[in-house]
Amino acid sequence: MTLEETYRIIEGLIFAAPYPLTVKEISEITEIDEKIVQRLIEDVAARYENSGIMLRCVAGGYQFVTRPDLKEWVEKLGRKIVNTPLSAPALETLAIIAYQQPVTRSEIEQIRGVRADSAINTLLERELIRELGRKDGPGRPIVFGTTDKFLMEFNLKSLDDLPRKNEFPRLTSGSDTLEGEDA
Repeated sequence: MTLEETYRIIEGLIFAAPYPLTVKEISEITEIDEKIVQRLIEDVAARYENSGIMLRCVAGGYQFVTRPDLKEWVEKLGRKIVNTPLSAPALETLAIIAYQQPVTRSEIEQIRGVRADSAINTLLERELIRELGRKDGPGRPIVFGTTDKFLMEFNLKSLDDLPRKNEFPRLTSGSDTLEGEDA
């Protein structure tokens, strides 16, 4: 297969995949070394720099998306881009889960200081979090963690791309710490 055919195959695979496609998956399908696939993906992304679409690395994989600055034009198609914001309690709960995972409902409530049932249900419905299993101990409570959809919605390649907790002074000093520990 020629280099141009390889680019076309990689583009086609990424475009057709219903989820962000990883380098490893592309490598397994094409039987090309992962390091070479990574370089080819970078080349594909460069091809779309001045295009209406872009290759985005998110949730550990790659997907084609419409450039954000074209939102108003896409909406004129009748395809309303719905970005209903999360409530403040849901965002706070999501942040706790993202930084503390795996975490139980009672641990979330201890950190927030209020019940978290509604926020957790909202996050589960939007598939931003999921049940990871059960914690050993009394009652074997459910533990929660974030999903790949969370990474995609917040345009993160991985959890390593989350801002560091020390970038939020309110969360890292005194009794308002995200980890629920004293400074």
